[in-house]
Amino acid sequence: MTEAPGPRWLVLIHQIPPNPSYLRVKVGRRLQGLGSVAVKNSVYVLPRSDQALEDFQWVRREIVAGGGDASVCEARFVEGLSDASVEALFNTAREADYRALVKEAHSLQASTRRAKRASREQVETALLRLRKRLGEVVEIDFFGASGRDAVEGTLAAIESGLRPSQAAAESPATAPGELRGRTWVTRSGVHVDRIASAWLIQRFIDPEARFKFVRGDEAAAPGELRFDMFEAEFTHEGDLCTFEVLIQRFGIKDKALGRVGELVHDVDLKDGKFNHAETVGLDHLIAGIAMRHKEDEARLRNGAAVFEALYEYFKRKR
Repeated sequence: MTEAPGPRWLVLIHQIPPNPSYLRVKVGRRLQGLGSVAVKNSVYVLPRSDQALEDFQWVRREIVAGGGDASVCEARFVEGLSDASVEALFNTAREADYRALVKEAHSLQASTRRAKRASREQVETALLRLRKRLGEVVEIDFFGASGRDAVEGTLAAIESGLRPSQAAAESPATAPGELRGRTWVTRSGVHVDRIASAWLIQRFIDPEARFKFVRGDEAAAPGELRFDMFEAEFTHEGDLCTFEVLIQRFGIKDKALGRVGELVHDVDLKDGKFNHAETVGLDHLIAGIAMRHKEDEARLRNGAAVFEALYEYFKRKR
């Protein structure tokens, strides 16, 4: 007989008295800040971990101190709710967070284009605030919800717009094929722009490239090249995604590759700049790869096949 798997979840079940009224609001905000989701009224779930257990224990103490009652338990769903459906609840919540952030980021980007020199400090302050909020959402994005790349891309575009000369000065001017066997560093949890850029690098720029995946704030070692991350050698510039920047900076003249870049741009930045019919299909394919594979290496392998096929299609179509 196959042994049942261990519990994947921690569950907080609470009863909060109607008075004081602020207690329910306080607990609700606390649970939301932890990234937990409600599966029933007064039943909240987090992925099982030591940190999650400590967090739920603190919430329980607050509830009990306020005159309520609460229990924390480990759980494994056997019937009714499935692990996949609970994961979907977490992803839905985080996708809403990312949508709200990208909306604010687009608004800031529009104001930056109109900004005068005197308002630069205000833009930078707003940018730091959005980066802080993004970091808080990423901390509770337990299952890699879609939408983070759109926020990262817009924030990177704002940053490069504030410091265009510095970005150009730090970027090496290199012809395709001159780089051999370099280590290219990017953020873990790769999605469309990073997957496409990795394919572009290995296919057209550095055929012997090695890829390394790090946290977004981790510094590169000497000799490594960073792409699609904060203060990278190759990242968003103006309204260009990283894939487009790589094409431009390495001087690659290829109309089929440019068309692929337009699709990557629209999926990544979600600004509808090019609005090609193939964009939705690419968006769904990359999302499916990300759902199926948690490992970055597997996402690159599967994504490379998608972009190779797209490139071949546009080459032959033209």
